[in-house]
Amino acid sequence: MSRHDFQIPVLFKHRIVFTRNAFAPDNQELATILREGGGRRAYAFVEQTVAAIWPGLVDAVHAYFAELDVDFCGLAVLPGGEAAKGDDSLVRRVWDALDQAHIDRHSYALAIGGGAFLDAVGFAAATAHRGVRLLRFPTTTLSQDDSGVGVKCAINGYGKKNWIGAFAVPFAVINDFEFLHSQQPAICRAGLIEAVKVALVKDPPFFAWIEAHLPALAALEPASIETCVERSAMLHARHIANSGDAFESGSSRPLDFGHWAAHKLEALTAYELPHAPAVATGLALDTLYSARCGLLAPASAARVLRVLDTLQLAIYHPALDWRDAAGRRLIFAGLDEFREHLGGQLTVLLLQDIGVGVNVHNLDEALLDQCIDELRQHSAKPF
Repeated sequence: MSRHDFQIPVLFKHRIVFTRNAFAPDNQELATILREGGGRRAYAFVEQTVAAIWPGLVDAVHAYFAELDVDFCGLAVLPGGEAAKGDDSLVRRVWDALDQAHIDRHSYALAIGGGAFLDAVGFAAATAHRGVRLLRFPTTTLSQDDSGVGVKCAINGYGKKNWIGAFAVPFAVINDFEFLHSQQPAICRAGLIEAVKVALVKDPPFFAWIEAHLPALAALEPASIETCVERSAMLHARHIANSGDAFESGSSRPLDFGHWAAHKLEALTAYELPHAPAVATGLALDTLYSARCGLLAPASAARVLRVLDTLQLAIYHPALDWRDAAGRRLIFAGLDEFREHLGGQLTVLLLQDIGVGVNVHNLDEALLDQCIDELRQHSAKPF
């Protein structure tokens, strides 16, 4: 009997571009990326809402590829939103299109849309031929400052968020700032929650910058929104690239601060509560808990709640108070699911200070009860 262990080094290049009007004839960012890859074919998938808001987008994509040495095989406009990842129907439509267009591992799938749409199309691309080159074009604040620059692609399943999925580094992410300014104000503003989150767990100066620019961010001043999105995206990307755990094989997930409750809130509300507002509530809960359990200074928790209030992000949802027959809050099942998702020991990141997190392995449900009551009372106050 013998045993042989091998180390297989795998290197990935994670390209992230910040630009405007990516499909304008004089914008060479995408063309440069395609020349670098040397792929043979391309197929584009555009979220229905994006195509409606940008009526010239489909024609612009066709015109752009007409000038490239790449066989552009077609474009499909498909429904998006959270329903896009509610089951595998959109994934199968993308598979069908890729198969019919003969898109192979040296070809490109373009996904243009919000985070849920990118997740579903990305999962299809990651599993077609065991990996078609994916070019992501995030179109929302939330997808540009967080999910669109990550390496996860997933759909929901078995009543759980992102239960079915894979890790697949996109061939490139192109953050086109023009898309940001076509969102509904509340959606654009809500997407900033992931910037607040990554600042809280990674970068105290960035959190201070957010505080200093709160009036401009709340008013959706374009330059401030773009700066915030770019700084957040780069912090997320650097963590993925440099943490030593890009594909989340361990249990520590600093970028999931506030997400154990957020994901459960989404599921409890049958995904009527979108991801960004759910994260705002989950982040507020974990911040307040950090203070009430003695880890975080109360004044620091107050700073966080002030940021959320000024950005008009709700920190309470009635589903926090829903209970099972035994009287336990249903939201606490999110802790059980989070532990199962991580594999083994529950690990939740809390705050010791702005920009300083600490992993804990148990949360006191009685104290969480008190924090939820406090959030409800806080949200009822006029600001």
